[in-house]
Amino acid sequence: MKNKGTKQKSKKKGSENAFGCDLTEHLHISGQDVPQVLTKCAEFIEKHGIVDGIYRLSGITSNIQRLRLIKNSTFG
Repeated sequence: MKNKGTKQKSKKKGSENAFGCDLTEHLHISGQDVPQVLTKCAEFIEKHGIVDGIYRLSGITSNIQRLRLIKNSTFG
């Protein structure tokens, strides 16, 4: 049986830290609304991958259409 005292403490769930820093503070300092890593990943997937069905939007149709227009104007 393993000694529970030797296990490393894991970060608590719901932490606001991402990549070792506070995400809200990072976005404020960088002047971005979305972390660059997410933007770059989405751009790569859309350029090199099959994107049909990868983005799941649920809700009111007018909200979905608005989000699609925003996405299209952002990623061209």
